[in-house]
Amino acid sequence: MSTAAVAAPARTGQVLADLLPASRVRDIALVVGGAALTGLAAQIAVPVPGTPVPVTGQTFAALLVGTSLGARRGVAALALYALAGLAGMPWFAGGGHGFSASFGYILGMLLASAAVGALARRGADRSMPRMAGTMLLGEAIIYAVGVPYLAFSADLSASAAIAAGLTPFLIGDALKAALAMGLLPTAWKLLDK
Repeated sequence: MSTAAVAAPARTGQVLADLLPASRVRDIALVVGGAALTGLAAQIAVPVPGTPVPVTGQTFAALLVGTSLGARRGVAALALYALAGLAGMPWFAGGGHGFSASFGYILGMLLASAAVGALARRGADRSMPRMAGTMLLGEAIIYAVGVPYLAFSADLSASAAIAAGLTPFLIGDALKAALAMGLLPTAWKLLDK
């Protein structure tokens, strides 16, 4: 056996959060921290003319939370985020709370965190190409829930909902995916040294 194989611990089936010492306190702190990160990132909100949906850091945070915490803790963090916002905590986009035309995106983030977390556990967060695919899948899930919800809640046609709830955000989401593509694989490389 080579010394390189002995030096690097096996990390198959792990996400970044698994590298912290395991305990119930760790898991609770990670879930609360993931919800808080998503809530803080949602405050970075830039209104987009012609749509009730702003550009936020929320989707990036939600996908990062799911990928770095894994599916179970990621879903718990996003569920806590959603429930607290529904209960009146002003931490949805731009200090909002409760149901709105953009609440479907939050529901989509819940599902997306499960998908990207499961993929990360299979090593999708270890390389740039796999991370790109993971982030694109996560974004697609968010839109697959958010755009129809927007159409229904704002009484928009399918084409109007796509124009208001998808098209203006594609470039920003590509940039967020590129940032994630660099962050997580780099973190793993640094930890494996």
